[in-house]
Amino acid sequence: MDVLLSLGKGFLVALEPYHILLVTIGGILGTIVGMLPGLGPATGVAVLLPITFTMGPTAALITMTGVYYGAMFGGSRSSILINTPGDGAALAATFDGYPMAMKGKAESALAISAIASFIGGLIAAIFMVVLANPVARFALKFGPAEYFLLMIAALSMTASMAKGNVLKGFIAMVVGLMIGTVGIDAQSGVERFTFGILELQTGIDFLIVIIGIYALGEVFKSFKMINEGTKKAQKKFGKIWINKEEWNKSKMPILRSAPLGFIIGALPGAGGTMASLMAYNNEKQLSKYPEEFGKGAIEGLAAPESANNAASVGALIPMLTLGIPGSGTTAVMMGALLMLGIQPGPLLFTQHPDMAWGLIASMFIGNIILAIINIPLAGLLVRVLSIPAKILYPIVLTLAFVGTYAISNSVVDFYILVIFGIVGYLMNKIKMPTAPMILAAIVGSTMEQSFRQALRISDGQISIFFKSGVAMSLIGIIVISICYPIWKDWRDSKLVGKEVA
Repeated sequence: MDVLLSLGKGFLVALEPYHILLVTIGGILGTIVGMLPGLGPATGVAVLLPITFTMGPTAALITMTGVYYGAMFGGSRSSILINTPGDGAALAATFDGYPMAMKGKAESALAISAIASFIGGLIAAIFMVVLANPVARFALKFGPAEYFLLMIAALSMTASMAKGNVLKGFIAMVVGLMIGTVGIDAQSGVERFTFGILELQTGIDFLIVIIGIYALGEVFKSFKMINEGTKKAQKKFGKIWINKEEWNKSKMPILRSAPLGFIIGALPGAGGTMASLMAYNNEKQLSKYPEEFGKGAIEGLAAPESANNAASVGALIPMLTLGIPGSGTTAVMMGALLMLGIQPGPLLFTQHPDMAWGLIASMFIGNIILAIINIPLAGLLVRVLSIPAKILYPIVLTLAFVGTYAISNSVVDFYILVIFGIVGYLMNKIKMPTAPMILAAIVGSTMEQSFRQALRISDGQISIFFKSGVAMSLIGIIVISICYPIWKDWRDSKLVGKEVA
């Protein structure tokens, strides 16, 4: 009953005309950003950060979340029409979405992707209503030692999820931790990694790191293709809807994939890409006609679309209740909240219930608005795919510099922005994951403080990290998250060796 009362109060916040306007604008911007190949939700939220600086925390969070799941709606548009996913989470939509469009079923493909995203988002929002309070109450039992181990677990899971690049994932994590230590140590007064540069004494703002890595890095990566034309997408459509047979084929894959996407999304580092690919493979295995997958099977489009939208909601659970971002996008959102003076974590639901429950309620409203936008207005929205890169990327570049100046009013940060843009470009070139670095840069200083607090409480006794059941469980997760991918790589290489022999 308390949950329903809290949700009711949340709806009072979310239904304010200003918040409805923001979730609509955020959803449209997210849909557009999601459609543009390469940008993705993390870049979209990073570029739009300056807009949120003028808002209150509730309005900022509602807007950023609208951009996030709006991008999940939009990502499949380019997958279906030009066989180019807007971001990794929309990759699975190319498998059957584009073949459907080639068979003259683009209308059905656009409709089912929006319907599946809508239902997946609603189911995930219901899960969030049920789970948010219990998880937050459980997290209140955490002391500094448990928090330190929780952050280590989140970092190790994020780093180890870098498929085929586990070592690079851990290197990126270490670099992120080093970035978090730049500046004067608040407790000892010792300068760390400042190299005598005055401006670095206050540290490197992680928002500038985020904008540099995601926005500038993307621009640098796309520079060599800036003169290439865009693929021509279909612009004229019949009625964008599905028939009864298509619905019957899609409904169970949608309902099965939403819980799967929510659970995977809640795991640090897993994200929408893994959720959508697992949902696709799951449906292919369950299907009576697996040979039709990859040739335009509507259930092969419905399942990943439901899963990736549910994953975007699931990724908010660890950020809101534990203060640990579950994905690159939520890491950006958490950075913005910290900038606005709000500390996500277990106390968020007791200290800022209007904001927390207002956000959850806004997800129900936002998904309805996005379904309305993405079905009847699909023909209008896909015209965005015609924007040439030589116009799009200068806009992204301008927003990145304006956003950086809005954060600190310092020209020196422009140099830091460019440096991290180059770092982002190089990381992309050598296929080093960026999420572990971003997450480590954000939680690094908090993790260090928790470690110090735990040692002060225990008079320097390291045994405090092994005392509670929660701590031991977290240590188990850390060990598994590090050892499992190493064992899996070793096993895979052994199997390949046997096949070659």
